[in-house]
Order: sequence, then structure tokens, then C-alpha cells
Amino acid sequence: MELPFAESWRIKMVEPIKKSTREEREKWMKEADYNLFQLRSEQVYIDCLTDSGTGAMSDRQWAAVMMGDESYAGSSSFFHLKETINKITGFEYVIPTHQGRAAENVLFSHLVKAGSVVPGNSHFDTTKGHIESRKATALDCTIDEAKDTQLEIPFKGNVDPKKLEKALAEHHENVPFIIVTITNNTAGGQPVSMQNLREVRAIADKYGKRVVLDSARFAENAYFIKTREEGYADKTIKEIALEMFSLADGMTMSAKKDGIVNMGGFIATRHEDWYEGAKRFCIPFEGYLTYGGMNGRDMEALAVGLDENTEFDNLETRIHQVEFLAGLLDEYGIPYQRPVGGHAIFVDADKVLTKVPKEEFPAQTLAIELYLEAGVRGCEIGYILADRDPVTRENRFGGLDLLRLCVARRVYTDNHMRVIAAALKNVFDRRNEITRGVEIVWESELMRHFTVKLRKL
Repeated sequence: MELPFAESWRIKMVEPIKKSTREEREKWMKEADYNLFQLRSEQVYIDCLTDSGTGAMSDRQWAAVMMGDESYAGSSSFFHLKETINKITGFEYVIPTHQGRAAENVLFSHLVKAGSVVPGNSHFDTTKGHIESRKATALDCTIDEAKDTQLEIPFKGNVDPKKLEKALAEHHENVPFIIVTITNNTAGGQPVSMQNLREVRAIADKYGKRVVLDSARFAENAYFIKTREEGYADKTIKEIALEMFSLADGMTMSAKKDGIVNMGGFIATRHEDWYEGAKRFCIPFEGYLTYGGMNGRDMEALAVGLDENTEFDNLETRIHQVEFLAGLLDEYGIPYQRPVGGHAIFVDADKVLTKVPKEEFPAQTLAIELYLEAGVRGCEIGYILADRDPVTRENRFGGLDLLRLCVARRVYTDNHMRVIAAALKNVFDRRNEITRGVEIVWESELMRHFTVKLRKL
């Protein structure tokens, strides 16, 4: 008989987690103003808020921590990390930062001005925030198919070439670069094909523009190219990654995702002028050029993490667990963004809580109900995260309203996935009883979802 699938690692250390009562969770949720970001970690049983910085480092990474060189300038750990990034991406110039949004802040401070237009595929919250805070426009050029959560196509994160061509034809003088997010988080963790990257490159070259890859989950994107795109089945993840980056001019990286570290990020580019421009902002914002916002020990751990997570077995184990959770939701008939992405399940809240008006934020309501049901913390990727239109100040209801259930790397077992699925089924079974959502009591101007205060209706 065929052997069942098993993880490509074994467990060496464990951390206790505790259950709570519904009465306790109702109290905690109210105290947190119905914002799951405001819960304390000990109030959470299974944490699916994010896969950012929540993964478990390997024995090789922990060993590397002990080798960290904490020199202020000229740290050998920086040069080790730089060598690893050079090999994986082909980019010569590297600037370390403390995380991905810091990388965006440093690079965008050099490149994005008031009136700039930055086309891309569903810019994530921090990316859009860094653009809009500079009085510029983040122009979404994602394919329309991404909005149909039940449509099964292999590369739902793709940029629409026609939309991108139109954007450049109309705004080319104000476009500092094109940004492609791999994988496309806001659209449901959906990958971008190599063919699409080639199309973006061709359009960029036509208009003399450069391309940035938002690369937080580039290794997962490479996995999907290997398993879904013709001509790549026999290529290694590292070979595919190198080809992806060959079609771009630079990258920002939140290393807390596919680098499997708790903190870290970087900018990398093949262009010296971008490097020289970004350097001016790295030193005042992050720190000196050979540490940026990172410790030497963290740079050592990241170098190992990038190497490990660009191997097929590690990625196959990780994505198999997300697919396992998706299979359970299929059994229960719970709609999510299909096909399943690499780092999370994105439940289509508009299709679950059909009686909750969009003005009362169905995805946030679903996230609250799931936490109250079983102590499982998810994250709204929808109407609250979308922020208000910077000109009209109206809520933006044009996109998807999703409950994201992130799966931390090398942290939970399949039994935890069963608990998540069963809890969501219990909420799904009583979905018609949930007719009211939440309203905003207080919000910040940008990236409001982190600190928003809500009232349950």
C-alpha cells in the first residue's frame, strides 16, 4: 500500500497552550474592543492571526544564532547573509532592515513621491499604506478572476497585462516602479506564474520602468510554479527563485515569512543607483548598512532559513498542511478562496455571513465568532483592512471580504487543523442566526485594522 504523507521534520521542543471557556473569551473580546490584534497571546488557543514571525526555527538556525557577530560595522554575519541572498536572488546590493514594512519605508522614501502612481497586484496593507501616506496612488492591476473565490485557476495572483499596459500608458511619467507581490496575499495567498512575470517584464521594458517584487512568500510562489506551471516540474526551488528574480530589478522582503525567523527583512537590487538612494534612508531609519535593523545572530539565522526554505521537502510539508485544512473545509461546505494558497485559508465571509450587511464588516464578525467558539484567532483581510479612500474618506467595499486563517510554519499539527475546521463548522452551521456585525468606534487614518476599536451590534 502507498505510504501516507508525513512531515519532513520531527519535533524537538514543545510549548504549552491552554484552552479557555466561552465566558472568558467573551470578556476578553469585549476588553479588546472586538479587535483580535488587541488580545493577549495567552488568551488564544490556536493562533492563526499571521504567519509572520511565528514559525519555528530549525536546529541549524538555533545553532547559527550562537555564531552571530554583533559588530556595529562590518559584521561577518551580514556578509554571510548577503552571500546567501546573492545566490538565491542574483541581486548584488543588499540592505538589511528589521522587517518587511521597514524595507518598504526605506526604499519607498527614495522612490515614491507625492503624485506617484504605483501599479501592482493587490498591494498588501503596509505596501499600500507606505504609498498612500506619501500622497501617491496604489493602482490595483490584479486579474478580475481573483474576485471570484470559487473559480479554480492555478495562478489567481497574476497581474492583468491589459490593466498594467493601460496604467503605464496613462501614468508612465509618474510611475516610479511596478510592484508584484509573490504570492498575492490580499487576493488569498494566490501565486503569480513565471509567464506572468515575463509579461510584466516586457511591459516594464516597453515603458522603461523597473520592477520590484514584494517577496515575503517568494519560496511558496516558486513551489506553485514547480507544481502548477508547465516546464518547471524538474527544476529545483532555488532554480525557479533565481529565474523569478531575474525578471525583476529589486525586492523588498519580510524575512519573517519565508525566511522563517522571528524578526528581520531586507532590500535587494541589481541597480547601484537604487542602492545608493536607499542607503541615505537606511542609516537614519534602521541603522548602519551592515546591520540595518537586525542583530548579527538574527542575520545568521535568516541565512540558514532562506537556504532551508528554498528546498522542496520543507515547502511541501508546509503547503500540505494548509491543503489538509482546506480539505476539511471542503467536507463541511465552507467557501474559501480557491484554489488554496500557500500560507493560509481565506474564508469568503460574504458567502458565509450572508445576513450581515457589508457596512457591518462580515469578515471581522466571522473572526470574532470563531474566536468566541474555540479560542482560534484569525485575521480580517477585507473591508476594515482596505481603509478609507484617501480622497472621499468613504469605506472601500470593492474588494473581497475574507477571514484569513494563517498556518504558522512548523508549529501546529494536523490535529490543530481539525480543531480549527470543527470550530469554523460550528459557526458555519449557525450562520443564519448571525444577522448583525460590528461598527467602528475609533480608527486611525492608515492601516486602521491593527488598532481599530469596534462595538458589537
